[in-house]
Amino acid sequence: MRIGLSGAATTIDRIIEQAQRAEAEGFTSLWYAGAVFGDPLVAIAAAARDTSTIELGTSVLQTYPSHPAVMAARATAVAAAIGRPRRFTLGVGPSHQPVIEGMLGLSFDRPGQHTDEYVQILTTLLGGEQASFSGEVFRVNAAPPAVGERIEIPVLVAALGPRLLRVAGQYTSGTITWMANAKAIDEHVAPLIRKAASGAGRADPRIVVGLPVAVHDDVAEARSAAAEQFVIYGQLPNYQRILERGGVKSPADAAIVGDEASVTAQIEALFAAGATDLWAAPFPVGDDRPASRARTRSLLKELAHS
Repeated sequence: MRIGLSGAATTIDRIIEQAQRAEAEGFTSLWYAGAVFGDPLVAIAAAARDTSTIELGTSVLQTYPSHPAVMAARATAVAAAIGRPRRFTLGVGPSHQPVIEGMLGLSFDRPGQHTDEYVQILTTLLGGEQASFSGEVFRVNAAPPAVGERIEIPVLVAALGPRLLRVAGQYTSGTITWMANAKAIDEHVAPLIRKAASGAGRADPRIVVGLPVAVHDDVAEARSAAAEQFVIYGQLPNYQRILERGGVKSPADAAIVGDEASVTAQIEALFAAGATDLWAAPFPVGDDRPASRARTRSLLKELAHS
């Protein structure tokens, strides 16, 4: 199974150590949220320095604060620093109205149209072509970044709704989700993105599924811990809708929890539903937090080798 982990640390040394350990243990990828180390691209460049095979990706970089030509230049610089094809994957998404408007003071106008046009411009530039684009949101005439030899940079879109799933399938390598359980993947995400990719003549898309994971015998206690740690996601409309598509009411219900056999079965169900990768976010349960994390990581490591 292709199983990756969340990447997060507060120092460069710790970022490198974390990546080296994940690679040594056989995890396929590390995914860095937009706030990691101030800019996850810095963390990725550092992590790549002392690793050689593990995929390093963003989950995700926000589109509104960074023009697509600027994003292409940033991504190209990181890929050039890493130097190996397909070691770096760029996950992008529009984020959420409370973040873009409430925190950053930017307009969150027409996120669907914005992301559609943004992705077209971004993928054109990353493909080494001139982006001459005149749309409803963007008017761009930009040359591709000139940073040495061009290295392929796969792009994933944080797509949960129908329109962005179509955009992801039509223009990119796939999607990276959060809070979409097996039912949501099987009945909503996989069919829509695969249809879009097929219609565009593209290969089957990647579906990188992000979910909290905890191996713990007391399921009720684990869900209570998840409810506390992931409460914010139940308050955002995009996540509310994907939870509803999964037939659950809250992030705690979407989390993968239980003993080793139960968690294994739930992860297998995700891949059977159409996931190509699991981006696992282990979370602690109970008083002994290090032991809880270690138990979860041990199972994930075992599954990564299966």
